[in-house]
Amino acid sequence: MKLITEGAEASIFLDKDRIVKKRHKKSYRIKELDEKLRLFRTKREAKIMEKLRTIGVAVPKLISVKEKDTTIAMEYVNGKKVRDVLNNSNCAEIIEKIGIMVAMMHNNNIIHGDLTTSNMIKNSNKIYFVDFGLGFFSDKTEDKAVDLHLLKQALNSSHSKISDKCFAAVVKGYMKDNSDSSEVMKRLEKVENRGKYKGKKK
Repeated sequence: MKLITEGAEASIFLDKDRIVKKRHKKSYRIKELDEKLRLFRTKREAKIMEKLRTIGVAVPKLISVKEKDTTIAMEYVNGKKVRDVLNNSNCAEIIEKIGIMVAMMHNNNIIHGDLTTSNMIKNSNKIYFVDFGLGFFSDKTEDKAVDLHLLKQALNSSHSKISDKCFAAVVKGYMKDNSDSSEVMKRLEKVENRGKYKGKKK
């Protein structure tokens, strides 16, 4: 196996035609608590991925979940990170698709938790979402708004020159088929205003 990424929570390996994600033990946590947390997060991530596949959101296909080792094996998606291919000429089309997919997640009460263009892979005409390590289930408008806020921040950070155009496309896609989109957008405005207020206080 070849190590691809060494993250704070897990190591990602390439093993032939599959990706293996293994969660790290945390020595600063009580052993029993650490084991429970890693198991819970591994099972939750797998459950989210399985649910997304059933509703038509492109995610890697699960191959196996080894609970004892807190390891997930999934198919390797050949493609490029959206972060590396996004530009002014293609952003409206690509990002609108992403907005539609995020709406599908939120319609099913799934929060990604780390929506960045580094966690999206362009494979032909499909956009795959990856890394649901911070994902969870929630029907709260606040959680959905924060998910979008994180995506907006990521666009500002990695694609500053086209970030406004990109996020406008996100909103366009998100509002196409989402009965709660108006409420989420209202809450997003409140989330952003809270951030501005905190910034002024500092």
